[in-house]
Amino acid sequence: MLVLIYTRAGEVLLLERRQPAGYWQSVTGSLHWHEAAGAAAQREVREETGLDVTSALIDCQSTNRFKIVPPWQARYAPGADTNIEHVFRVEYASRPVIRLDRSEHIDFIWLSAEQAQARATSRTDRDAIARFVPGG
Repeated sequence: MLVLIYTRAGEVLLLERRQPAGYWQSVTGSLHWHEAAGAAAQREVREETGLDVTSALIDCQSTNRFKIVPPWQARYAPGADTNIEHVFRVEYASRPVIRLDRSEHIDFIWLSAEQAQARATSRTDRDAIARFVPGG
């Protein structure tokens, strides 16, 4: 799943992955066995940023389907070749305090929606910012 975190002013949170270096993204993650997409989104946001979005998470009712690229294949079950990504969003009045999971991400940045689209590595992330973030 993909979770966009942004402020009312249109500032978008992007995280820089530890591996591969230079890979910027919104909060992302995979569902655990028998886990609902919304529960997984809440868990991943908490793990990656320290934020509790239980009451603020909005399901965008949007999914992306794409081929898993070779560098990411080890993250998936053997034989899996397609990923289905559920899109969620969370809007804050102002920038919340972010506590990164340093085992997964090395940095974070707040950018305008336009700048975030330019910086985000994933096409689906760029598309979601354009579609769901005010000013995107």
